[in-house]
Formats: sequence, C-alpha cells, structure tokens
Amino acid sequence: MASVPNNPFILVDGSSYLFRAFHGMPPLTNSKGQDTGAIYGVVNMLRSLMQQYSPTHMAVIFDAKGKTFRDDIYPEYKANRPPMPDELRSQIAPLHAIIKAMGLPLIVEEGVEADDVIGTLAQQATDQGIPTLISTGDKDMAQLVNQHVTLINTMNNHIMDEEGVVEKFGIPANLIIDFLALKGDKVDNIPGVPGVGDKSALGLLQGIGSINDIYNNLDKIAALEFRGAKKMADKMREFETQARLSYELATIKLDVELEFGPTELTPTEPSNDELIELFREYEFKRWLAEANDGGNILSAPTKTAVSQAKVDSSDVKTPPMVKDTAYTTILNEEDLNSWLKKLEEAELFAFDTETTSLNYMEAELVGMSFSVEAGEAAYLPLAHDYLDAPEQLDRSTVLNKFKTLLESESHKKVGQHLKYDKNVLANYGITLRGIAFDTMLESYVLNSVVTRHDMDSLSKYYLEHNTISFEEIAGKGAKQLTFNQIPLEKASPYAAEDADITLRLHQKLWPQLCEHESLKDVLQEIEVPLASVLSKMEQRGVLIDSQTLLQQSQDLASRIMQLEKEVHDLAGEEFNLGSTKQLQEILFNKLDLPVLKKTPKGAPSTAEEVLQELALNYPLPKLLMEYRGLTKLKNTYTDKLPKMINPRTGRVHTSYHQAIAATGRLSSTDPNLQNIPIRNEEGRKVRKAFVARKGYKIVAADYSQIELRIMAHLSEDKGLLDAFSSGKDVHKATAAEVFGVALEDVSAEQRRSAKAINFGLIYGMSAFGLARQLNIPRQDAQKYMNLYFERYPGVLKYMEQTRVAAKEDGYVSTVFGRRLYLPDINASNGMRRQGAERAAINAPMQGTAADIIKKAMLKVDDWIESLENDDIQMIMQVHDELVFEIKEQKLEEHKKSIISLMEGACSLSVPLIVEAGEGDNWDEAH
Repeated sequence: MASVPNNPFILVDGSSYLFRAFHGMPPLTNSKGQDTGAIYGVVNMLRSLMQQYSPTHMAVIFDAKGKTFRDDIYPEYKANRPPMPDELRSQIAPLHAIIKAMGLPLIVEEGVEADDVIGTLAQQATDQGIPTLISTGDKDMAQLVNQHVTLINTMNNHIMDEEGVVEKFGIPANLIIDFLALKGDKVDNIPGVPGVGDKSALGLLQGIGSINDIYNNLDKIAALEFRGAKKMADKMREFETQARLSYELATIKLDVELEFGPTELTPTEPSNDELIELFREYEFKRWLAEANDGGNILSAPTKTAVSQAKVDSSDVKTPPMVKDTAYTTILNEEDLNSWLKKLEEAELFAFDTETTSLNYMEAELVGMSFSVEAGEAAYLPLAHDYLDAPEQLDRSTVLNKFKTLLESESHKKVGQHLKYDKNVLANYGITLRGIAFDTMLESYVLNSVVTRHDMDSLSKYYLEHNTISFEEIAGKGAKQLTFNQIPLEKASPYAAEDADITLRLHQKLWPQLCEHESLKDVLQEIEVPLASVLSKMEQRGVLIDSQTLLQQSQDLASRIMQLEKEVHDLAGEEFNLGSTKQLQEILFNKLDLPVLKKTPKGAPSTAEEVLQELALNYPLPKLLMEYRGLTKLKNTYTDKLPKMINPRTGRVHTSYHQAIAATGRLSSTDPNLQNIPIRNEEGRKVRKAFVARKGYKIVAADYSQIELRIMAHLSEDKGLLDAFSSGKDVHKATAAEVFGVALEDVSAEQRRSAKAINFGLIYGMSAFGLARQLNIPRQDAQKYMNLYFERYPGVLKYMEQTRVAAKEDGYVSTVFGRRLYLPDINASNGMRRQGAERAAINAPMQGTAADIIKKAMLKVDDWIESLENDDIQMIMQVHDELVFEIKEQKLEEHKKSIISLMEGACSLSVPLIVEAGEGDNWDEAH
C-alpha cells in the first residue's frame, strides 16, 4: 500500500467533502429545524484528517457560486446536474464559519472550480519539491498525481500514488485527462466521443498513447484488440472537435492566479469563543462540551465520523485486538526483583525503551518494558516528571541493577529496532548485548516489500492487531507531549504492549524464516550482527569542519546570486526562477526554445530531464540547472551540516536504516550521506568538510565495478569472466568486442559507449535510453546492444532465465539467498510488468553488492575490535564505500588490512577489487 511522507502539504477538496457528507450522513437537524448533517460530517472528516497528519500547511477549498470559464467554453457544461438542494445550500455558510473558527485556511475562488485551485497549489508545491496530499473523493483528481502528489480517499482512507493510479485505472496519471476526454462524463456533461466507453478508451490509450498520439496514428486503431476497434478510427475522425473540447473541459487548471502559495497556507489556533457560539447554535453537544472544557476541536474526532459511515466491510479490515493480557507497572523493589528474576531465568525476553526523543544522541531514558511470554508484560517507569506523577524507582540505581543482565551475551533479547535502544543505553554507560532477534529485521528479511517494518504496521499485518498509537497518548503537532510528561495510566499500557507485541511478532515471524535456511542465515549472519556495528558507527559520528562549510555557503550564495543575474540577463527581464509558469513564458514564448515534452495539461514541460536536454544546446537552461543544483547543495548540506554537530561530541551522527531499501542496501538520514554529490566540483567540496582529528587520516575504501563483477559471476559469461579474471579494463574489453577492434586501439569514445552499455544493461536500459545517453540514433544503439549480446551470450541467457524464474517464483535472490519480491512481475499492466522485469535483472546484483559490503563491515569490525586500541575507527558507509579514521603511524599497515578483509568478504567467480585512498579529508581520500 502507498504511504504518505511526513508532514505533507494537505489540500482538502471541501466540495467533495460536502456532497459526500450530505449523502453519507443521516438528515440531522437542530431543534430549530436547521439542517446540520453535512456540517457534522465535513467537520468530523476534517478532525480525523488533522489528527492523523497534524499538517503545518494546508487549505480547505470549495467551489464558488456562479459560472466558471468552462461554462464559457461549453455552455452545456454540467447542464445535467440538478440544482443544489436547499437543505444542503443552507449548510454552506455555517460550515465555512466553523472551518474558519477552527483556524483552517479556507479558499473560494470565483470563475474556477475547487479542482483548479487545488491543481494550481499542488503544481506550485511540486515545483518546490513539497510533498502534497490531496484529500478528495473525485476520481478526476488522479490527473494531478505525480512523485510529489498523492491522493487520499476521504471515505475509506485509501491512498493513491503514481502506482496506485495505474493499478486503479490501467493507465498512468498523465493519461487520465485523455481517458476522461475519450469516454466523456455524464455527471459533468463532458461529451467525449460517442461509442467510446471505459474499455475502448483504455484500449486506445494503452495501445497507442495520448489523444494527440491517437490522432497522429489513426491507421493503427484497427489492429487494437478491443471490441469495435475496426470502426473506431472513423468515429475518432468524425468527433475530433468534440474530443478536443472534452480534453479541455476535463483538464484541471494549474495556473490560477492566486494571492498566496503553499508556504503561506498555515493553520492557526482555533477560536474557542467562536466555536462555542457556533456549536451551541447548531447543537453539536459533544463538541460544545469539548470547547467549553478548553479542548482542541482538532485533536480528537468522534468515533461516528462520516469517513466510516458508508464504508463497505469488504473494503476495510478492522483487526481484532490482542486479548488476554496481563500488564504490570513496576513501582517498588519487590516487583522489580520479581521481574528481574523472571528475565534472568527466561530463555528469551522482549525488551524496549521509552525515551524523550527519536534522536538517539539526545534521548533521555524514561522507562523500560519487558515481556517473557505472550500476554504478560511490565513497564518500569524511571523518569516521568509531570505534576503529581507517582514516586518511581531511581533511574541510576535501577540501571546499575540491570547492567549485568543487559550486557550479558548469554541472556538473549528480542526487540523492535533494537539498534535505537542500544544507542540510548550507551548514553548511560551500558552496552546492550545478547541481541538474538529483531522483529523489524525479521520482517524485512522475510519480505522487504509486503509491508512497512515499524511495529504498528507489523502488528496490523501479522497479528491483525491495532496497537495503541503514540498520538493517542501524547497528542500531535506542536502540543505533543514527550514520554516523561505522559501519565502512567496511559504510558504503562502503551509501553507494556510494545514489549508484548514484539514477543508475539517474533513468535510469528521466526518460524516462517526457519522454513528457508537462506533467509534465516541472512538474518542471523548479516542483519542482526550488523545492527551492532552500525550502532557503534552512529555513536562515534564523523568530524565536520564547520568553518569550511561556512566558507562554502558564502561562496555558493555568491555564485547563486551571480547565476540568477545571468539568467535574468539572458531572459532580458527579471522573473521568479522557482515559478513554473514564469519559466514556461520565458523559455518557450519569449526565447522560443523547442518544446521537448508537454505536461498532462498540454503546457510545455520544465521538468528536470527536459531542462537537462535543453541545457545541451541553450545557455539559459544550462545556467538554470546549475542554479538549482547549487541551491539544493547549499540548503541541504553546507547550511545544514554545521547545525547538526552534536555539542557533546563535536561530531555529526547520522542514522543508518537497514529496513528501507527493498534490495538490502543501507540508507541514512540526518544527514543523508548517500546523496552528497560527487560528480561535480561543488559537491566534492562538501566532502572536504568531513575531516580527521589531529594525528589521524581519513581512508576511503570502495569496491571497483562490483555490480559488473557480480553480473559476470551470475551470468557465467566466458567473455566477462575472462576480462575480470585477467585484470583487463572491462569497458575497454567490451569496446574491443562490440566494435571489433584490438584492445589497444579502443578510442575514448568507444570506451565511453561500452561503459554506457555495461552499466545500462544492469539497470534494464532500452535501446532508446542508450541512444539518448550516447546522443546517437536509436538504430545505432540497438546495433551496439545486439553486438554486445553476440559477444556476451551468457549475459543474455542470464537475463532471459532470470525473467522466467521471477515470473514463476515471484521473487529473485542474491548470491547469499536474500529474497527480493516483485509483486508486479505478472501484472496485467504492461508498464508495471516491464518495470518489475527490469528490477528482476538488477535486484540480484544490487542486493548481492549490499550483502557483500555488509559482510565486509562485519569482518572489518571484528578485526578492529581485536586490536583493542583507538588506532582505527570505521566512521561511514556510503554505497560500496567504507570510510575510516586511522592514526597516521598505522596508516599503511591498516589500509592493507582493510583492502584484504574487504576483498575476502566473499568468494565469487571473479576477484573482488578494492581501491583505497587517504587524506586529511574525505574528498582527498576518495
């Protein structure tokens, strides 16, 4: 299921809410006979949405009275719709008043529909890289979905992203307008093309493409496989004007002139006095009681929300609660000693911490929870300090008492994301050992894509149990309590349940893993031990030279200002470089640059790939690309990194994530070390700020062409095996084979082409993609690929066999047995299926590379631990690279050991090669 990014910009389709609430709720009235059902339903849905997401930026948008520009285009637009019932119309003004009193931005723009305002704001947010969630029940909104814009259905909480659009409609979001235009819409009285329904519209769009493509290829329609295809070309020709008109009517505007933008639409504090008056007038008694008590109307929706009123039971599965629980709160020595004895005698116990922060370097320990058998758990509070909090056992005394147990290798523990708990305990001088299992990692290894791997998601998926959410006990948003402020009567069941559910999840997941020896090995030999290695790296952190970054920020600011001026000079006027509309005007109207691609709405596209292509031949797009890249670099790294230096350690501490990427690759956040640019000078300069302490050097060691080496191993192709085994430059060797020249005669251009083919095939690149990358005709690119497969037939055979096996099994595997599931490998939709086939080729290589560097990290960490000194520390992992801080006197000795250990991490049919460099900073070492 699709997920929503944290803190999205939320756009509420108020008109959709209004009609659905009116038809979904019973006809409620107050004692004066005023209709109130739609008001009640809309407010309840808004409360539910706010409680779920606590957005910092949002707006509720309604249709305005009167005609819109579409009525001018087509007077019969929406002519079939009956007039709004008086009992609904009478509820609009009071509903608007309540929404405003709730502190929510409300927008009503004359001359356009709510959809057009939503579309414009969503486009502005997309241009600024802001994740956006549109809350609506209107299927037409699917045309707005992109990598930054997601829909949520207000009636069943169903989330629709780009993949979800394809799954629901059978076509991508950029063809939704064409779909609506072809089949028409009786509700809005959009005429469409007579005789074209859902199936024939899909047949046309899937078979040929957009309406423009269809009219450019009318002769191809007859060959399509849908009923009536043979006569469809004549219909399309006859009703072309009507089809084009329908397209215009179905298109949501993205350029409405608004006096505000996404960043200005922020909720404010509710006006309690106004709400009390309105709730009293319309007799919403429960809300009135909440407002009179000073409660926040946005914090707790009633259980009869309209979002539940019309949901079919087959659409939403409500998991049953786990029953038969016995949870204890430990507040005295007797209970403490009793539980300590239980834990010491248990073969395995679940362990969890409660803290004040998700930042492990700042988190203070508030309490610990334990479980020894399903249904039995205890919470040990240590630092709840709210007013009238009961007396608790002393934290230092308890930790001293638990230290031996927590540090014991023989007392086995299971937890959910225990790396975090290990880091928190390290702040108190305790090294958590005996980590036998981690339910997050068990789920991830079992199937990395079936669900998210947080405890709430796992509980719902595997145990059919809804856990107590943190928001239920702590609230949301700016007023959310930290755990030490939460009363024990709420905190204790929440914390004890965490331990109980963790143990139950382990009992559910471990037997499934044991059915597959390879998965069991991946968990026990790679993922669980790696968590402890990553924990040490996180706690150690990396030294950052903030003065270097400050100078870089100043330099970047100067260059950014200069670029902005140069762009304005080329444009002949000043304009907002972040405005898509203004940029379209400058590039395509004023400068008359070629339109390479259009948006789904028919406007010239200014997407990054379009600007990159234009930048090859035109100066303004080239400068604009540089401007965007430098602005992102400054905001993300040079400005931000100094603020992330921990005052206690003087270092920056990232968080490594093991259970995010489906292939097994590690990722990192705060900061994201994986995305620091390396292909341009400014990006490399950022790496200069990653430095070694005095008397030490930075060493960076990475695997050379590891995925190509894995391809050689997996495909067993004789030519590739020979190239790597004999130490040849594999790209020159490929060029020699493909272009039929001697190795020593390979030109730089031929090597570049061969390199593009080598890496392109790994990622499933088509001849079209290769042609674009090399800037050559497509037929030449296809010729190169054909020659490649003639010279390396083992590669072609491997790719074909892998596709077949993936379709049969539903997954592919790494060399070490990690499974990479491909849910769309047998999808009926061609685009999704082809994407899964490409992933099937690449995932075993990328996943094996991830496994190899993880194995290398384990080997290197064991060796470092055996030295029992501070001469060397492993401080970062980035893609296929490990970064170390090494004492200068031990530099050469330890560098040789690192290379040997990494090259010996596993045995493939070709040698693994590691290249290592050193310097005063990361850039010099790389």
